[in-house]
Amino acid sequence: DLERGLRVISARADTLGRFMASYAKLARLPAPALAPVSVGSLVRMVAELETRIPVQVVPGPEAICPADADQLQQALINLVRNAVDATLEAEGDRVRLGWEVHAGKVEIIVEDEGPGLGDTANLFVPFFTTKSGGSGVGLVLSRQIAESHGGTLLLEDRGDVRGARARIAVPMDEDGKAKDSTTCR
Repeated sequence: DLERGLRVISARADTLGRFMASYAKLARLPAPALAPVSVGSLVRMVAELETRIPVQVVPGPEAICPADADQLQQALINLVRNAVDATLEAEGDRVRLGWEVHAGKVEIIVEDEGPGLGDTANLFVPFFTTKSGGSGVGLVLSRQIAESHGGTLLLEDRGDVRGARARIAVPMDEDGKAKDSTTCR
């Protein structure tokens, strides 16, 4: 009984440690340190980080925009990780990651071959997760990062085929410049 009790305490301590680390990450997101970032290079780097299944890069036009590369990379890692998890769950074999430039914004798109979004009510509720071992922080953090860059994060079912789509959009002004006047081209 003592051994069993110690295992339970140890497991709870590990869980609490992960919870506190996740909470600290949400509570202390610094303001983005904007610098010119090549969207194509960032997308390719994130795609290469995923090792469970290949992530297909769908190239868009050259796009260099002001962003905090570390924060934007973390948001994309979270979205790609979720997409791969969903794709593997549904026995799919591909995740696509690409970007487009239109309507005054750069939009980075992640598409999976998973089961789709299902119940969307809790997508952005901190610490809510349906995944075993998940923290419930990834989507919330990704949305915070998008919004801190003056952008948005949209999640939707693909509609035409099985799966979900995530879109991070960062706005530009009419001259093709971001809000802080750093060039986006």
